[in-house]
Amino acid sequence: MKLNKKELTMISGGAIKLGAGLIIVSAIIFVIGVIDGYVRP
Repeated sequence: MKLNKKELTMISGGAIKLGAGLIIVSAIIFVIGVIDGYVRP
């Protein structure tokens, strides 16, 4: 199975978007946890 350049860029672009999404979600969860820790000792 050979991939052409367009398919490769689509796959890598999707992987980058997925990774960025995961980083953003984990950052939001982390911030909520920190705020929660300060608000409720």
